[in-house]
Amino acid sequence: STANAPEDDAPNRYSRTERTAYGRYSRDANSSGTSLPSNTLEKRIEELERELAKERQENARLMKMAQDKEELIGKLKEEIDLLNR
Repeated sequence: STANAPEDDAPNRYSRTERTAYGRYSRDANSSGTSLPSNTLEKRIEELERELAKERQENARLMKMAQDKEELIGKLKEEIDLLNR
C-alpha cells in the first residue's frame, strides 16, 4: 500500500506546479510589462504546457510500467507459494 502513495500525490503535484507557473507568468506580465512582451510570455507558456504534457505522458507510462511489474511480482510470489506447497 505504501508503493501507491507517490501515485496518489501525482495529480496534486501537477496542479500545484501549474498554478505556480501560471501565477508567476501572470505576475510578470502585470507588474513589469516592459520586461517581456505578452506574446513572448504566451509562447513561453505554450512551450511549458507542451513540456508538461510530455512529462505527464512519460510519468503515466512509467507508472503503468511500475504497476505492471508489481502485478507480475504478485503473480510470481503466488506461483512460488504454490510450488513450495
